[in-house]
Amino acid sequence: AGIIIFEPWARANMPLADPVFMLSNYAIGVAMLGVMIALASLYLVGQIENYRRRAEDLLLNILPGSIAARLKESSETIADGYSEVTVLFPVIVDFTSMSSGADPVEVVNLLNDIFSKLDGLAEKHGLEKIKTIGDAYMVAAGLPKPRDDHTEAIVGFAMDMMTAVEQYKGFHGEPIQLRVGINTGPVVAGVIGRLKFIYDLWGDAVNVASRMESSGLANQIQVTVVVKEKLDSRYTFAERGPINIKGKGMMVTYLLES
Repeated sequence: AGIIIFEPWARANMPLADPVFMLSNYAIGVAMLGVMIALASLYLVGQIENYRRRAEDLLLNILPGSIAARLKESSETIADGYSEVTVLFPVIVDFTSMSSGADPVEVVNLLNDIFSKLDGLAEKHGLEKIKTIGDAYMVAAGLPKPRDDHTEAIVGFAMDMMTAVEQYKGFHGEPIQLRVGINTGPVVAGVIGRLKFIYDLWGDAVNVASRMESSGLANQIQVTVVVKEKLDSRYTFAERGPINIKGKGMMVTYLLES
């Protein structure tokens, strides 16, 4: 644009062979090329930064922040042991039969609404959502950053969760009920996979928390004796008595009342 504007004026006022005209024309051409390169570079740098932020946001939706940072810095296996973590499993009672014959979009929308609500509560209580498994949800406290009040945080989340789910109805107007299990103990946590990775937990404490859910009762929070002993002075529990827990035999469990 600068050359187009300048050249007619220069032709009318300067001899074509004038060194000043030739030098000016050349200088403007070089300057305009430099401006074009600079603008193109700024645009590309901006696009790269936008894609980098989007990729980082997606990574943080999958992994805890500190784990994502470690994964970006090194390709080594990420695995950590924790001496004490509290794990919670809630499952929507009879969701399979409830959703039978329902429109697939409605099924996904209901699960998304409920689990998004739980995501917000997990963030409120400072918990780490681990994953969803069909109509089940898994959340933990005390990792990746250890905290002393992990059991209290999980139970606070559980009670808020039970209240929040009361607003939802099934596909035929039936109430949504949860069956919840909680346990505390040592776990191993790490990242599995490379193309579709996941931050997951392993250990007996995780298995028992899952068993607390599967052997529990609708609209009840079932906990182990370890959880009960940690919170005995702050909450009321009802002893359920010895029940047969798969892989563990007979165990005394407790239902959280208030």
